[in-house]
Amino acid sequence: MKKLFTLTFYLCVTALAAKAQKPEMAKAIVHYKFSHIRDTTAKDKPYTENMVLFLGETSSAYKSYDKKLQEAMMKKQLEQQMAEQKGNGGPMKFNVTGGKPTTRAEYYQFPVQNKLMRKETLITPYLIEEPMPAISWKISADTASFGTLHCQKATGHFKGRDYTAWFCPDLPFHAGPWKLGGLPGLIVEAYDTNKEVEFKFDGMEQVVPSDKPATVAAAPPSPGTTVVRFGGMEDSNEDPNLISIPTNAVKTTDKEFTKLQAAMRKDPQAFMAAMGGGGNVMRAPAMGGSGRDQQRTVINVNGGPAIVINNPLELPEKK
Repeated sequence: MKKLFTLTFYLCVTALAAKAQKPEMAKAIVHYKFSHIRDTTAKDKPYTENMVLFLGETSSAYKSYDKKLQEAMMKKQLEQQMAEQKGNGGPMKFNVTGGKPTTRAEYYQFPVQNKLMRKETLITPYLIEEPMPAISWKISADTASFGTLHCQKATGHFKGRDYTAWFCPDLPFHAGPWKLGGLPGLIVEAYDTNKEVEFKFDGMEQVVPSDKPATVAAAPPSPGTTVVRFGGMEDSNEDPNLISIPTNAVKTTDKEFTKLQAAMRKDPQAFMAAMGGGGNVMRAPAMGGSGRDQQRTVINVNGGPAIVINNPLELPEKK
């Protein structure tokens, strides 16, 4: 407990607020169907989630589409209940259909600056900065089409897995889903050798420029809320297609954040108390994050069924 307080105090005092990169408008939005076999003893029951990638001229933002839809539904329910109560107060109740655990981590790629930024949330939003992954891609002459997009094949090794990626040279975005990128075109689809991890193309849409000037909120309304919003979450003074690093996140290191995760899982009640949180406590952070879970992790979220992970997204490299 003492170590937890020490760690929390250290982060609060020494970690600086994240320096936001210059916001820019997304030019296109790509949807992916993410699939991951987390438990190799149940290969017929992979984890699935709808993800979205916002593409700007010099940056991109990758996050959970399902999570944002849940947030939009909760916001709508909150507004309805507040309207019905007419300021009389009382407890708020939420019922999000299909409210499964979703990916909390959000990834921001800045290829020109060779920078990858990951936003995580443990009551407080944190921002972890690291170099863009240096994936040694081998581009082949093989081609394939995904909808109207004509793509070329590339293979490369990353985080313990051999990936096949299909990229579109006609789309000059050096980005892709999750941490994948570094090809001369947008990565439209990717999967590892055994197809235990898959990012399937699920459509693309062009962003229609808005006549209203794009602005960033000076003070986000709640921890973990980002400026890139959709599905009804945008405020009236913000453009939902604006790519911007969360201005309320605390900049920290991957090592320190890992310590916080471990403290949360070991004693969630003490962690919540140390961080000044309250309310319901989860026995572990929701699924997603950096993917570097232990070789076999059992997670129980809000008393729900246990989730077994013996095949994390990022595997240890073989020596």
